[in-house]
Amino acid sequence: MPTAKFVFVVDDNPSMLRGIGRLLREYGFASRLFETGSALLKHGSFDSALCLILDINLSDGSGIELRHQLTDLGVDVPVIYITGNDNPATRMAAMASGCVAYLTKPFTANSLMQPIERLLAGVV
Repeated sequence: MPTAKFVFVVDDNPSMLRGIGRLLREYGFASRLFETGSALLKHGSFDSALCLILDINLSDGSGIELRHQLTDLGVDVPVIYITGNDNPATRMAAMASGCVAYLTKPFTANSLMQPIERLLAGVV
């Protein structure tokens, strides 16, 4: 396994969540999977996270707003956004919130794994 740290994933689509979890496992990464932003906030333990993969449109709010909540709590973990509803305003808000990648669904395995591997290597 490349790291003792986890990739935390938040997506309210159970099949997408499981798919990303399988992909991370195939690449040797441990993950923690959450169906809501509130579940992630309740879990805490952000010091064990290599990064967060946040869906922008969650059933309990915006992934971008979740990022702002985490920042307000002093949590400074790199974020990769994923979305099925890309538009220029959302993309600009995501970039302004500070992310290492912004991916539109469907995305390739490589496009998701590259920023995670860069984080692990300390390149980002």
